[in-house]
Amino acid sequence: MEQITINRYRNQDLGSLRIDDVGRNVRLAGWVDSIRKLGGVTFLVLRDRYGKTQIVLNKEFIELNKEDVISVSGKVVERTSKNPNMPTGDIEVVAESIEMLGKCTEQLPFEIKNSQNVAEDIRLKYRYLDLRADYNQKMLKLRSDLLLFIREYMHSQNFMEVQTPILTASSPEGARDFLVPSRLNPGKFYALPQAPQQFKQLLMVSGVDRYFQIAPCFRDEDARADRSPTEFYQIDMEMAFATQEDVFEVIEGLYRAIFDKFAGVKDIEFPRISYKDAISDYCTDKPDLRNPLKVVDVTDIFKDTTFSVFQGKTIKCIKAKTDSKPRKFYDKLTEFLKSREASGLAYFVVNENEELSGGISKFVSDNEKQLLKNVTKFEVGDSLFFIADEKDRAIKFTNVLRNELGSELGLIDENDYKFCWIVDFPFFEKDDDGNIAFSHNPFSLPQSSIEDIKKAPYDTLAYQYDLVINGYESLSGAVRNHDQNMMVELFKLAGYDKDVVVNKFPALYNAFSYGAPPHAGAAPGFDRLMMLLTHNTFIRDVYAFPMNKNGQDPLCNAPNVVDEKLLRDVHIKLLDE
Repeated sequence: MEQITINRYRNQDLGSLRIDDVGRNVRLAGWVDSIRKLGGVTFLVLRDRYGKTQIVLNKEFIELNKEDVISVSGKVVERTSKNPNMPTGDIEVVAESIEMLGKCTEQLPFEIKNSQNVAEDIRLKYRYLDLRADYNQKMLKLRSDLLLFIREYMHSQNFMEVQTPILTASSPEGARDFLVPSRLNPGKFYALPQAPQQFKQLLMVSGVDRYFQIAPCFRDEDARADRSPTEFYQIDMEMAFATQEDVFEVIEGLYRAIFDKFAGVKDIEFPRISYKDAISDYCTDKPDLRNPLKVVDVTDIFKDTTFSVFQGKTIKCIKAKTDSKPRKFYDKLTEFLKSREASGLAYFVVNENEELSGGISKFVSDNEKQLLKNVTKFEVGDSLFFIADEKDRAIKFTNVLRNELGSELGLIDENDYKFCWIVDFPFFEKDDDGNIAFSHNPFSLPQSSIEDIKKAPYDTLAYQYDLVINGYESLSGAVRNHDQNMMVELFKLAGYDKDVVVNKFPALYNAFSYGAPPHAGAAPGFDRLMMLLTHNTFIRDVYAFPMNKNGQDPLCNAPNVVDEKLLRDVHIKLLDE
């Protein structure tokens, strides 16, 4: 049981009194959650982070408002009208004295219990009120418990917790940095770390063979429902003398332990899907495996089509059991895709005797119908949905369609969790100008020799991996390339000479000259993990004090203008608009 501080204000929390406590004299303290008058008797519900207790006022005390903070002394009695929805619902406390500790003098901007339905900026401006709500108190408690659990688990696996710098050098890779001007070094800037990537690799060179930390990371990115626009936390870890399999073993053990304790999920499976197969079967490298629908590429089937919409396009197909859905179901899907900037949606329905009807059925030849049946195994009651577009757009919008179909057809169990590793990412890709470019992390280890890479760079795979849960990327990681010569050669292929590697990444490059062990690691996203465990749609709801979608803090009015003297101290002059 959690312990409270016992003093003149309280000797008991508000969540633990039970029928066995009848007859006790107690002191309680908390916020007035509700006030109800019945005849000459007033009933209060008092609230703290541990729970709620009903207080009975049989006489006039001080005037009270909701959200006043008070201390109550009284005797525990059995309730005549019990409340099965409250853990303390078998008892109540008859007040003998009340002390006002903090008066609520302003009208509340919203009802605490309904704060989830309030506009975002109002909630964030009064976040200290929003956090009083039961669901936010539970979220904060879960976050605290999860942090402790992860730390204890990682220590049990012989990992050492090390804090890495918050002020560091700007990185030329990844998202935009948050820059911090240096007062003592005019014209120069620190950057807040996008991740402790270089430092954790340096720790491997330093002899720390198993490192972790709950690391704050800062990226100047646009907000998304599942991504903060400014900062986030990750469970950063790295292992020396380790392979990809060693990392998988640690991570799978950690996630099994977390989801067993905090979600009651046991027997988790971690299937491995290659990046190539993920794009082929799901049109995404973040597939939600709760959704059973798969994608088939039918471009070749329609290579001789007379249907102009399909001509010269990449064509993706999804088969789904729709039975007798009305026309408006298909119209709604079409409008949904168009609202996401897709060109449209093509479909047909398989009726009795496997006759095709609706949508584009009249444009499908008998030969095309047979070929489609061979690859999709369609049956009566199925619908076939098609996205036809340029390759990248076809992949993008087929993923959107698959997710929407899974939702509209009720195929996804919202209480389920499905995991998978996405492995074997391509090391290189073509940029917009047709040149060789790094696909993801340029410091991951390729699965081929440098000689083979030079012969077929686009066939090169990386020891790079993501852990996906319910369609969300929960973790990214890689086996690191600790070979200086290979590093230089890989950057050369991407159009960068040796000076770029040496000057942009001096710490890593130089450290690898002094004996670097093979190493690998990963970085699970802590906030996204919280979002999954709490079934939240918006990641902001798992932070104590989040930013809004524009990267602003309405509570503290940040970002804000600063005094000109402060700017002069750090050698900055603002340009006139």
